[in-house]
Amino acid sequence: MWNQAPPKSSATTSPSSSLTSSAASTSTVSAATTALDTTHPEIELYTSTKERKDYENMADLYTIIVATEHLERAYAQNAISQSEYTSECNKLLSQFKIAEKAALLSSSSSSSGATKTRITTTETFMRVYQMDCPRASHRLLTVGVPEKTKENIADSAGKLAAIVAETVKDFINAMDAIHLGQRSVDEIQPLLSDLQSSMNRLPLETPPNFGPVVIVQCWLEKLNGMRAVDVIDEDDGQQLKFELNKAYSEFTRYLNDVGIGD
Repeated sequence: MWNQAPPKSSATTSPSSSLTSSAASTSTVSAATTALDTTHPEIELYTSTKERKDYENMADLYTIIVATEHLERAYAQNAISQSEYTSECNKLLSQFKIAEKAALLSSSSSSSGATKTRITTTETFMRVYQMDCPRASHRLLTVGVPEKTKENIADSAGKLAAIVAETVKDFINAMDAIHLGQRSVDEIQPLLSDLQSSMNRLPLETPPNFGPVVIVQCWLEKLNGMRAVDVIDEDDGQQLKFELNKAYSEFTRYLNDVGIGD
């Protein structure tokens, strides 16, 4: 009998050969990655500070529209209280006009900016970026104020007087602005929005199609259909001045009828 060396298995691999194989594999992956990076270079969204700011302005508008859509859904599903809804909705409405003005100015003045489509309205913006936000569109572009809610004044005798005083103040602010010649949408719309919001909070049973509410709502819908950078002409300015005075007179007459006026 003699000692026979065990046969060498073809499956047995030395450590040095394993390292060589691993290095070769790593080299192959690295080469493939380099080739991929060369084939598909990084895409730059902007090439200047101005274009970067344009993208940021449009991102702000996009975010506000989406946030409003979620807020409206949450309120419809009774996931938040009326006070929370009204507070957040008013905040989004005020932010919307600022963001809209900046985003539309960015788009209309940019020849090589974020999109090749000239965007002059929020409706166009939503269509270009395929935004399916019907609730936000209705709230931001049509109504312009939070959903109407009645204040509960059972726990505070002075709350009604405070709301009436706030409504009167908002009437005066809007009328003064028109009288002083303000005609741009981004100046007038917030004043009428505040006025409508105050009237909506009144815990009084106003008549159906209450004149002051209808007048302000009609003007809000008209202004919401315009761009923030637009201005109303002098004829519209005079008509708005006349109708606000008429609405204020009807409002104070109603307060006297229900025993609240001076």
